Amino acid sequence: MSVSERIFKDPAVLQDARKDTAVLQDARKETTAVVQDARKDAGVLQDARTDRRIGAILVEQMKLTSEHVAQVLDAQRATGSRFGDMAVQLGLISADDLRRAIADQYDLPYLRPENRDVNSELVVTSQPFHPCAEQMRALRSQLLIRWANGGIRARMLAIVSPGRHEGRSYLAANLAVSFAQLGEPTLLIDADMRRPRQGRIFEVDEGVGLSAALSGRATLRSAVVPLPRFGRLSLLPAGARPPNPLELLSRDSFAILLHELQREYQVVLIDTPAAEPCADAQTVAFRAGGALVLARKDYTNLKATSRLIRALGDAGASVAGTVLNSF
Repeated sequence: MSVSERIFKDPAVLQDARKDTAVLQDARKETTAVVQDARKDAGVLQDARTDRRIGAILVEQMKLTSEHVAQVLDAQRATGSRFGDMAVQLGLISADDLRRAIADQYDLPYLRPENRDVNSELVVTSQPFHPCAEQMRALRSQLLIRWANGGIRARMLAIVSPGRHEGRSYLAANLAVSFAQLGEPTLLIDADMRRPRQGRIFEVDEGVGLSAALSGRATLRSAVVPLPRFGRLSLLPAGARPPNPLELLSRDSFAILLHELQREYQVVLIDTPAAEPCADAQTVAFRAGGALVLARKDYTNLKATSRLIRALGDAGASVAGTVLNSF
């Protein structure tokens, strides 16, 4: 007698088989229910992650409760005002709370209220809608387009100009911040070891910096300062002023340092001394491979600018463009 014949002829065996089948069906139902619950939980989690409405952000930041949200929604429906504006009118949040929530909603770090306290020279952060800030973002877009069209991945530029007081440090700092605000891992290097300014602009300690890294007195990692309040930005300050800046920049150690940094950052901008009094700027531009030439309106000599562009070409550095500083 086969197994199947015995099952159908023996009632006890048939009853046991039915019980086993029922248990298996219950297990399948339970498994299906667990999977469905898990999918629901995953859907709720996904909704929470993708819900970037102002109300949800303010609740996440513990500025509003669910009862507050309901109160604002009722008032909003009656007046047609925006949610955030109505929450401020009802006194439930401050204007700074709303500003911070909007910054998180659109991933715009420069809209955070604490950025009003930064150095006024960082106009893209302290005054993000100032005409100069708009021009900085326009310059950023032009560079990105040029790099994309040229298939350039090594995005490294020296910021150079013929003389002093033409705005190199100002341009380098604001352009670096604008790239960081875009989400690009950005490094700003202050290679002006004669009259460094980036440490003062960003208000960081310049005790350890480029000069220490090039002379072997500090590691590169210890010299770089992260600046998360400005987005994905880091600063390599000039450090203590050395007696031989040109020699330090001319050594192979500087080229090796730049090569290491290119692997970690998508954009590297280098502030330089005035080009006419010394050869530092040409040396840095040669090591970087490219330069952005700056001239100041009604101040920079045209012949000096032309001489600098020719000198950069002779040094083997390509000129990515020229910028006229009219501010």
